[in-house]
Amino acid sequence: MAQFTALTSRVVVLPVNDIDTDQIIPARFLKATDKVGMGDNLFADWRYTGDGSPRPDFVLNQPQAAGCQILLAGDNFGCGSSREHAPWALTGFGFRAVISTSFADIFRSNALKNGLLPIIVAEPVHQRLLALTGENPDLELTVDLATQTLFFPGGSVSFPIGPFNKTCLLNGVDELGYILGFEQDIAAFEARR
Repeated sequence: MAQFTALTSRVVVLPVNDIDTDQIIPARFLKATDKVGMGDNLFADWRYTGDGSPRPDFVLNQPQAAGCQILLAGDNFGCGSSREHAPWALTGFGFRAVISTSFADIFRSNALKNGLLPIIVAEPVHQRLLALTGENPDLELTVDLATQTLFFPGGSVSFPIGPFNKTCLLNGVDELGYILGFEQDIAAFEARR
């Protein structure tokens, strides 16, 4: 998992409420057990026509979406099923953070375990971010995980994250990687037993 410390990026705006994991990554792509290529299928039913050609009006198909690492989404992002493929698809596309007013619990947990930072902001902040991106499509935001702060033109806001998840992201390890960091301590304990 890639280490997450600070990030400055332009923003893709998808202000749709209640985006579920079936929309993030349709069920037909869930047979894969490897993360490679998942980003190609992110929002597949919205991004592509029936013959597989890109829909030019969909935000991820716009030239300005290239290289963006922050997604500004609507409320209740990631609701629906518990598929881990949803954060795989988002990170496979290149996103490192998603900003919303709320996230489904299972999606939020899966995201954190896969190096994707879900940032919860209050509705007034969310509205301000939407307005700022509407005024300036090339707007950049900065996320500082160490201080748990989201910086935007004219302000900043702190965001919640549990200490364990924060530690894992800052160190670029998942739960297993965190435990393996104590391998010598575990071996010493076992030797004493």
